[in-house]
Amino acid sequence: MAETTVTLDVPGNDLMSGLVGERDQLLRRVEGAFPDAVIHVRGNQISVDGPGADLVGRVFNELVMLLERGLSVDDRTLDRAIEMVRADESPSEVLGTEIMRTARGKPVRPRSVGQKHYVEAVRDSVVTFAIGPAGTGKSWLAVAMAVRALQGNLVDRIVLTRPLVEAGERVGFLPGDLMAKVDPYLRPLYDALFEMLEAETAQKLLDRGQVEVAPLAFMRGRTLNNSFVILDEAQNTSPEQMKMFLTRIGFGTRVVVTGDASQVDVPDGRSGLDGIEKVLHGIDGLSFVRLGARDVVRHRIVQDIVEAYDRNTPRRRGS
Repeated sequence: MAETTVTLDVPGNDLMSGLVGERDQLLRRVEGAFPDAVIHVRGNQISVDGPGADLVGRVFNELVMLLERGLSVDDRTLDRAIEMVRADESPSEVLGTEIMRTARGKPVRPRSVGQKHYVEAVRDSVVTFAIGPAGTGKSWLAVAMAVRALQGNLVDRIVLTRPLVEAGERVGFLPGDLMAKVDPYLRPLYDALFEMLEAETAQKLLDRGQVEVAPLAFMRGRTLNNSFVILDEAQNTSPEQMKMFLTRIGFGTRVVVTGDASQVDVPDGRSGLDGIEKVLHGIDGLSFVRLGARDVVRHRIVQDIVEAYDRNTPRRRGS
């Protein structure tokens, strides 16, 4: 790689301190990621010499744009930004997209290019399939988009549903009445909802029926109008259940179907996601988004685990 020099003038002391971090820990992190580059900081000017100077300069420019938009830069954000720049992607465009704010004021944003494409697909499509491994934000972002649509009066209600199929357990053997039996299966959707909204607000929406959380079997025979419907863990539907669900769509309704084709727990292995893209290909208003290891937003070790399984697991038919 050719020797180059890149100089960046940072506008303002506040931005400069946010860029290099407390006691220069962010600056040290950039230096560790690009060991062949020599970085000099003088006042509000950063100069980079050596191989990879262009990449380092792009990282700093993208971080400045994030800071100018009011975002803070921590170790995790910096690592994401470096990874995106190396992949010729724009961190400021991805990480600067805000979907909504949680009840605690925390912004909900896509954390990868794949997640940004997912959010855009949900915004622009009637039905969006999001298929990818654990930790890629499929359910979290879907619930965020649903809450935003409800708050913006784009829909009248949110319907959250999952099939009652899990590894090693049957609902009939669990204690309690029906809702007590299904509650553990639907708990991840409840958790996401209560994270987005204050507990009191979420409970009122549930009590009024503006938010409904129910097993997939409860969808049979219904027509869902003016709703935002999320089918979670869709890899555990049968082909018949998937067809039943998709034909519930009414006027003014938006649907998100999420699933992980590598975690099929349907007893006979006949997943409703298996080969569905080929079946539904070419239908207007329907999108498929594939998320992968680079879209995992949990601990870095989760991304490494997903990549290891991808390397060593034969691909399923239709996945």
